[in-house]
Amino acid sequence: MLAIAMKSEYQYDVDIMKVIFMLAVHELGETVIGDLTQFEISKAEKEKLEHEAVHRILGGLLDGNQVEELFLEFDSHSTKEAMFAYQCDKLECDLQSKLYDEEGCVDLNNQKGNATMKNARVQELLKTGASWSTMWLQFGQQGYPYDDNFRAVSNYAINNEIGEGKGRRI
Repeated sequence: MLAIAMKSEYQYDVDIMKVIFMLAVHELGETVIGDLTQFEISKAEKEKLEHEAVHRILGGLLDGNQVEELFLEFDSHSTKEAMFAYQCDKLECDLQSKLYDEEGCVDLNNQKGNATMKNARVQELLKTGASWSTMWLQFGQQGYPYDDNFRAVSNYAINNEIGEGKGRRI
């Protein structure tokens, strides 16, 4: 839904059906290996495990090779659709953190065993006293190749409530 909204609002010149398919297929590897973060495993190792898992899953399908090519295109960020889909995937996670924060789902004092909390950049951002979601949104802005529109949406989330809240409709 975020991809559809971003394309509509900002008039990106992308094949939205290809983007939606990429976003769906991109999650396939995580069904086997789990949703591992950069704090738990290196990017190279995660990519290797995901690629192996996707290849195994799609190996028996008639259109498996085409679907796998789309998955690899997403990972490469080499086309405008792949980069747009990648930004959507990352921003969605960041926006979800804001909603969790607004709903009171996160207790920073109860994070035993959370590898994210040990990251130096995360610790630096937490020292500012910002909320968990503000820290996470800023972390995303520093780490992901957001274009101006994605950065603007991220900044909006930092500075505003984005959930329905008490009787509020969005």
